[in-house]
Amino acid sequence: MTQHPMPDERRPANDGPKAAARNRAALVTAARAIYAEQGLNAPLSVIARRAGVGQGVLYRHFPDRAALETAVLEENVREVEQAAADERADLPTVLAVLTWHLTESAAFIGLLHADKEGNRSQIRVHAAPLSERVERAVRSHLPDGHRLGAANDLMLAVAMVSGAVTGPTREGRERRALDAWRLLGVEVGPVRPFVV
Repeated sequence: MTQHPMPDERRPANDGPKAAARNRAALVTAARAIYAEQGLNAPLSVIARRAGVGQGVLYRHFPDRAALETAVLEENVREVEQAAADERADLPTVLAVLTWHLTESAAFIGLLHADKEGNRSQIRVHAAPLSERVERAVRSHLPDGHRLGAANDLMLAVAMVSGAVTGPTREGRERRALDAWRLLGVEVGPVRPFVV
């Protein structure tokens, strides 16, 4: 049975650009959650449904899968950069934020390993600059002579830790990540997202 609005009921106003910004933010939030649960290969229809929009709206904001993945991963990278730029930051604090993202997001781990994935050429194009930004942010806090200071050692250590981040619960993944950092002889602060 079709319900028709009563004469005194009004349709919500079209918010135009406000709705577009809201829809984009909802899509990025939904994609972040879905990618954390299912990885980068999650169906786009699931993301649109979680965001409460149609797939047409998704494609209006993100013309392809790589554009959406990049938008989500950009947020992860930006938070690591913000943590590194904080005047109170030190290496353990920045590594703690990085570790939080590793334990929260299979997509973020995928970003750090994108150069090794043979079938993900679109995200690989975007992954290299994002990965380099993560490296710069963390490297800016490496003291002279630190064990991870050699050319490739820092990102190799991050890749090794991300490889240890497995398990069905975030708490279990965090425990494994911290164990991996400990085995590498690297101190990490309390694992949490960066909050301004």
